Amino acid sequence: MRILLVNPNTTQSMTDKAAAAARAVAGPMTEIVAATSQMGPASIEGHYDGALALPGLIEQIRRGEAAGADAVVICCFDDTGLDAARAMASIPVLGLCESALATAGFLAQRFTVVTTLERSRVLIEDLSRRYGSGHRAKVRAADIPVLELEEKASGALGRLRGEIERALDEDGAEAIVLGCAGMADLAYELQEFYGVPVIDGVSAAVKQAEALVAQRLTTSKRGSYAAPLAKAYAGQMSVFAPKVA
Repeated sequence: MRILLVNPNTTQSMTDKAAAAARAVAGPMTEIVAATSQMGPASIEGHYDGALALPGLIEQIRRGEAAGADAVVICCFDDTGLDAARAMASIPVLGLCESALATAGFLAQRFTVVTTLERSRVLIEDLSRRYGSGHRAKVRAADIPVLELEEKASGALGRLRGEIERALDEDGAEAIVLGCAGMADLAYELQEFYGVPVIDGVSAAVKQAEALVAQRLTTSKRGSYAAPLAKAYAGQMSVFAPKVA
């Protein structure tokens, strides 16, 4: 099977990091194809960035499905554009937050998501409630701008570790969820150090995508994820106008 990873920001090094994490867990018959958005913000930190990342994300998913992808993973923990992509695509589309929280729920009664900035913490708390984990999950922000995760000398890892330690001590967390795709390369190291499950959303989403494809399951097109109705779109958005099926 072929799983398309789409990074909805334009930073190639983050795409490469997510692709490496995906390939480390993918089955031997799974091909990971990674794509980087060609328009939009360099990182996604809050609602404004997320809104402006959507056209580039949708374009990469559209191309990937046409090229034969069997499933899509959106590599942003904000689950940027997840509902829109599910409505557009005829193949399964998974988000990192939903996948990671589901995986954490198999492993622990209480868990903490450690993310980057305060604005992301609030957004992820909303997602956690939507996905039914609000009573089990706490969310903490480590005050790390996303792009600092790409810089070894930034001190980001130390701030992340500090927040994990507070989660274990103060929240009673039994597992840790890494709340940013830019943390994907840290999961195994942190899990070994702290002795609790540490869940990376990229890995979780890839394994769940494999399971859906293997079961021949895809997104329901009845109701909320029904295909968009054909209509005219104006201006630069005209290229995204839904066509008659």
